[in-house]
Order: sequence, then structure tokens, then C-alpha cells
Amino acid sequence: MASIYANENFPRRVVEALREIGHDVLTSQEAGRANQMVPDGEVLSFAVEQGRAVLTLNRLDFFRLHRDTGGRHSGIIACTRDDADPKGFAGRIDAAIRSVESLDGQLLRVVRPPA
Repeated sequence: MASIYANENFPRRVVEALREIGHDVLTSQEAGRANQMVPDGEVLSFAVEQGRAVLTLNRLDFFRLHRDTGGRHSGIIACTRDDADPKGFAGRIDAAIRSVESLDGQLLRVVRPPA
């Protein structure tokens, strides 16, 4: 299973569902980095130091960071918010993670299913 660092705005219910699946998820709150307005570049650097992929709803900024770093990171999972079905959302994240051999350098996009 994947080692993930959930950005501070990521829904807690989805984090819990990912843990139930078996992923190792560290939240920014648990890392003592919440409510500090940590810049996205520092979020990514912290995740790299911890050997974790970033899980975020802040898609556009992390798309840019992926491009700017040339993919030199532990992975970025950029999602479209979907609060209606936390377990389904976690399942789509899990499927994206399982679709690649390694998260290193990967930019995965997980989008909300059509209505």
C-alpha cells in the first residue's frame, strides 16, 4: 500500500476510508503542519522528506509543481473534490494508485464521476 501525505484541506472521511483500505496516510494536522498557511512547494518538499506522495485538492498548483520539479518527487495525487461518497472517492484514489507500479515521480489525477 501507499505512503501518503494528505494536504490540510483534504476531507478526513476520505483519509479514514483510505486507511481502512490499508494505505498509510499522514495528515498535515497529525504532522503538526495545519493552519500554518504552508506554501505548496513546502508541502511537496515535506512529503518528499517523508517518502510520501501528496494527496491534494489543490490541483492546479500541484500540476505546476510537478512540471517545475520535472517529476522529482514521491508522487502527487491531485483530486477533484467529491464529498458525497467518501468511500467511493477513496476507492477511486486507491484504483489510481494501483494503476501504477510506483508513485515516485507520478502525477495522478482522480476526478469526480459524472453526475
